[in-house]
Amino acid sequence: MKAKAAEAEKPKRRYKIKASISDRTFDICNTIFLICLMIITLYPFANVLAVSLNNAQDSLKGGIYLWPRMWTLDNYEYVFKEATIFHAAYISVLRTIIGTVLTVFCSAMVAYTITRQDYVLRKFITMAFILTMYFNGGLIPTYLLIRDLGMIGSFQVYIWPGLIGVFNLIIIRSFIENLPDSILEAGRIDGAGDFVTFTRIVLPLTTPVLATVALFSGVFQWNSWFDVFLYNSSHIKLSTLQYELQKILQNSNTTSGQSSIEGMISGASGAQQNRITPLSVRATMTIVASVPIIMVYPFLQKYFVKGMMVGGVKG
Repeated sequence: MKAKAAEAEKPKRRYKIKASISDRTFDICNTIFLICLMIITLYPFANVLAVSLNNAQDSLKGGIYLWPRMWTLDNYEYVFKEATIFHAAYISVLRTIIGTVLTVFCSAMVAYTITRQDYVLRKFITMAFILTMYFNGGLIPTYLLIRDLGMIGSFQVYIWPGLIGVFNLIIIRSFIENLPDSILEAGRIDGAGDFVTFTRIVLPLTTPVLATVALFSGVFQWNSWFDVFLYNSSHIKLSTLQYELQKILQNSNTTSGQSSIEGMISGASGAQQNRITPLSVRATMTIVASVPIIMVYPFLQKYFVKGMMVGGVKG
């Protein structure tokens, strides 16, 4: 009997050994793949950071990869000496904060409305919003509408046109539909109206998906520059950091851009003119524009993953 039991155990042991080898092989291959993916993802940013911290004239020789060859802070000194940069950064931060808060709140409010079973027009409004994802009036009609509304040359053009994103609306709606009906019914039994139910019950329970939408909206607002170009390009006080970066990138990629940047730097001393190049300014501006939004992501990462998993699947 013992011999038979030992023979029966042998296949199980062989299976466990094979399974163990297979699992280890998969873990090793997966780890190697993720490391390679991380390197490919981080290298461009690390390279731009190295160029921004390297001597501008030396960077023109090439060969800068992950580590500066000649360390200097002259590039950042020049960028932060520009008065327009600080004001543009202020406008970018202001539009990001205001736009994100209003977008999250209004999108959540509309999403809660169209999840109400007793709301007669909920299907019609949902379909109307979804249609806007596939069809729009086009650039010229949109510009004419913004002009007729009197928003050209004003800060509000950054907020109202993109106040409610349909994609964000669908995510929040899916999340709210997964909430237990008993919780909302308990609030109504206690005498809470729709607005109180929304602010006191729905909003606290939808924190993960709201953080996800806030991240989407914040990145969109921070990186936007085309609306500045269309509506506020002649109003320097409403220029954003990304638009200033775009102007430098555009100027540095053309022959006339070389003379434009040299003209921008002509106000500096002769020694500083020799230290600054379009390449170094471009790299420095990229880092300055990217770091603030990168610093926000770690605080929202846990909500981002949970909100995408729960809000994207209806139970």
